[in-house]
Amino acid sequence: MKFVASIFRKIYMGWCLVSFLLPFFLFYPLFLFFTTRPAWYKHAHSLNRLWAGLQLRLYGLPLTIEGREHLNPRTTYIFTPNHSSYIDIPLLLQTIPGFLNFVGKEGLAKVPLWGAIYKKLYITVDRRNAVSSARSYIRSKKTLAEGRSIVIFPEGTIAETAGAKMLPFKEGPFKLAIETQLPLVPVTMPFNHIFLPDVEGKFIVRWHPLKMIIHEPIPTVGLTLADLPVLKNKAFTIIQNALTKHEHEHRYTNHPEISTLSPSGI
Repeated sequence: MKFVASIFRKIYMGWCLVSFLLPFFLFYPLFLFFTTRPAWYKHAHSLNRLWAGLQLRLYGLPLTIEGREHLNPRTTYIFTPNHSSYIDIPLLLQTIPGFLNFVGKEGLAKVPLWGAIYKKLYITVDRRNAVSSARSYIRSKKTLAEGRSIVIFPEGTIAETAGAKMLPFKEGPFKLAIETQLPLVPVTMPFNHIFLPDVEGKFIVRWHPLKMIIHEPIPTVGLTLADLPVLKNKAFTIIQNALTKHEHEHRYTNHPEISTLSPSGI
């Protein structure tokens, strides 16, 4: 049975790689075309959403979404999801409507081929650099002023304990929400780290149903920066409680290197 499971793992990993790369290379000429003019960036984003949805379907992952009814298509939001996997952005792209903007680490702009596209469409930041952080904050405010919702991972990076306990939240998205007086939407993705865990030195993919919970927007009208700690703690508590609730609903251990369906030798 271990031999059969090993063969299955390798076949599924190969299939997932093909499902990720093939659509990208097919769409790449269109990505290049739509990113030649800022006026066309919205079309490039729609293409990115199509690529994300195609990936998820090809991976064969059932997806459950809760809370879509909380969103008003005419409202601009600041989304603050937990960050546990590199599948987070495709899942958010597929699920949240509209011309979204993302704040992502500067390293994404250095990814071959895709990096240049990401840098044009979205916002990159080096959180260790004060100038870069300030620049990304200004761009984020401009995005919101233009009526474009934004996704900011308040943890800033993927935690080693992803899926169980989050890293402390950074203040940026909450300060942004208060200064713009726009609603802040906590988002919980409890199983992404099961499908594609971030394990240093290993490539691990495990079939697992995915789920996204879009929590009720938190209004910020009337709040001041003095309310920032309370707002940050409220969003953290909402997401962490949802993660804790789902912690025992997945099929695998939180230690992917020893799971029976985890390719520990890769």
